[in-house]
Amino acid sequence: MGKTILILGMIAVALTSNGQQKIIRGQVTAHEEIPLIGAEIRVKSSEKAFKTDSLGNFRIECADKDKIAISAKGFTNEEIRIKKKTKYVLVNLKLKSGDENKELAMGYVNIADKDKLYAVKAIDDDEMDYSSFRNIHEVLTGNFPGLQIQNGEIVIRNTASFTGDNAALIIIDGREATMSSLENIATSDIKNISVMKDASASMYGSRGANGVVIVNTKRGEK
Repeated sequence: MGKTILILGMIAVALTSNGQQKIIRGQVTAHEEIPLIGAEIRVKSSEKAFKTDSLGNFRIECADKDKIAISAKGFTNEEIRIKKKTKYVLVNLKLKSGDENKELAMGYVNIADKDKLYAVKAIDDDEMDYSSFRNIHEVLTGNFPGLQIQNGEIVIRNTASFTGDNAALIIIDGREATMSSLENIATSDIKNISVMKDASASMYGSRGANGVVIVNTKRGEK
């Protein structure tokens, strides 16, 4: 009996020394405000991993003075120490350099479809029959307010140019492309289109200052 009490007392002391478990809530974002879906939150003490939901939110159980590691494809990892008074954690991940990481982030793996990095508008082939349009010009100007095609270039209203050139950046199936390449796409081959401007296009640096038109084709999935 005496040994049992002693063992229980030792366990209680050990649990106290390790700190009590508590619930921490938080959110993982990119570019300050864009929620990241499926970002991993790993608790150092227990090695348990959690995923953020469709709003970038998470709920974890950890100890006082614990550490959590946050990671998402295409973004730099972050590690945060939990303090005694910590109840809520807001984490803003930064995009890694390199085109491959931009494609990961823009591949809608981590970012909610509804956000599309502050897309002016995004349309998918499930919503529309693109083949009903004669060409890409009709698709763009007919569905994206503020977008115009002038002198063979796409111009998005209310974008600020740092280079003196007003043409929007064009991305086709994850790669930078020319206007002629865009015009050669058959409307029946389009899967989805997104148009971005302002802070949404900041991941493309100065190239995205005039906005970005992103086109994914059905052949690009193969």
